[in-house]
Amino acid sequence: MTKKEYDKFDKANANFQALTPLSFIERSAKVFPNHPAVVYGEIKYSWRELFDRTIKLASALTKFGIKKGDTVSILSANTPEMIEAHFGVPMSGAVLNTINTRLDSETIAYVLNHSEATVFIIDSELSPQAESAIKLSENKDLYVIDIVDFQNAREPKTIGHITYDKFIGSGDADFDWQLPNDEWDAISLNYTSGTSGKPKGVVYHHRGSYLMSMGTITDWNLPKHPKYLYTVPLFHCNGWGHAWTMAALAGTIFCTRVVLPEEIFNSIITNKITHFGGAPIVLNMLLNSPAAKDFKCQHPVEIMTAGAPPPASILQGIEKLGFNVTQVYGLTETYGHTVMSTWNVGWNGFQTEQKAKLKARQGVGMVHTAGLKVVDLESGEQVKEDGIHTGEILIRGNTIMKGYLKDLENTKTVFKNGWFHTGDIAVMHPDGYIEIKDRLKDIIISGGENISSVEIEDVLHKHESVSLAAVVAISDEKWGEVPCAFIELIEGKSLSEDEVELFCRQHLAGFKRPKKVVFCELPKTATGKIQKYELRTRAKAG
Repeated sequence: MTKKEYDKFDKANANFQALTPLSFIERSAKVFPNHPAVVYGEIKYSWRELFDRTIKLASALTKFGIKKGDTVSILSANTPEMIEAHFGVPMSGAVLNTINTRLDSETIAYVLNHSEATVFIIDSELSPQAESAIKLSENKDLYVIDIVDFQNAREPKTIGHITYDKFIGSGDADFDWQLPNDEWDAISLNYTSGTSGKPKGVVYHHRGSYLMSMGTITDWNLPKHPKYLYTVPLFHCNGWGHAWTMAALAGTIFCTRVVLPEEIFNSIITNKITHFGGAPIVLNMLLNSPAAKDFKCQHPVEIMTAGAPPPASILQGIEKLGFNVTQVYGLTETYGHTVMSTWNVGWNGFQTEQKAKLKARQGVGMVHTAGLKVVDLESGEQVKEDGIHTGEILIRGNTIMKGYLKDLENTKTVFKNGWFHTGDIAVMHPDGYIEIKDRLKDIIISGGENISSVEIEDVLHKHESVSLAAVVAISDEKWGEVPCAFIELIEGKSLSEDEVELFCRQHLAGFKRPKKVVFCELPKTATGKIQKYELRTRAKAG
């Protein structure tokens, strides 16, 4: 038999279907129709009920005139309607655009214009900023739908053409929705945080979202029917894709409007939460909350953390509360997590501090990640796997974005040489685990020496009075740049600049020590990332 015989088969509907996470909810609705899907206060939907509501949403959008490739934007907290939009919008063939709830009106207007949104779904609590954005928007025919949440929202206000419930009420429960013919079709549009210039529109495809869920289930060892507390904002990388992942497992999603330590602890106990996620800032909030003193975890709880390199001290502290933390790494352009600090059973016998240091590394490529390497910034060659030599993290795989909307030039730049260039600086350890040292733009070059701001921050976080720390460069006549530390103290604690200097003297080389210390509340994004660009502006202004 010749090799050509293997190539004589054609793809058919019987043996080739487009991969899409929309298939997950259909299966769970059939197999586990009565199992709880979403819980939000007094609102509870089973998987059959949730599926029916998403079909009605898809039908209502289609009746309105939404067609394949149209953009439907939503500005909302983590409510059931936000979960429904993750299925109902792409079921209509449209692309879901989830907007950061902490953006100013001007930026929201930019997103609406750039995405050419046709429909805008608004959380009634966020009406003031949405209303201003609509006035600034170039699209005067934008159809606005209000999510009415008078029970949980603060000062809710309706400004739209119709309420969400009335809108989906116009849809048909027997609507003949279709899976995408092509898994390369766009499923969602996520805008970057826009730390410099205008935010970029990152386009996801159905295939990547499907594989992200499969990879998360495998690498996070997710069981059937997990109880998931949605503390990750659903506007951020589509909530790390966990709404789709929970549908695959027929889990129960507990929605949270506001992330408060007391409510998280209470929900864990009351609802027997098994999994939740959050940036290191969330872990820090839990660790330093007065409620942590009386909290006793009575069952296993898994936490996935990402967004910034978490200090080993925070990981060590949060696990003392009874949680098991797994760090992941990724970007908006990679659908969220694509690298995981996968635990090796051979490390079980290590001391607690050593375990925390291992968990603080970003890790290895997840099962859905095809390639991961660290390359020298000048030569482009892979750096030595010695945990010392630094370079840029490059990734490739099926969970990399299609590209930046209306920006082919930047898309080509980040996809140079067949790899996605992250802009993050890391080392590769001998066991293949990467560890981030900094963002390219955050490296401090002092007297020709590269200084990692992350390294200094890790040291500062070890001080018992420090809640959060961020380090940026400030100009220096002699050295060019030197480190400047911004420190947020734990409530009730005090610390002086001299005490910081003495502490750093014990842990850092002289040229790495902060030459200026500022005590303040650190500016943060809605996902808990510290806004270093704002700190750089402050430092530059003196």
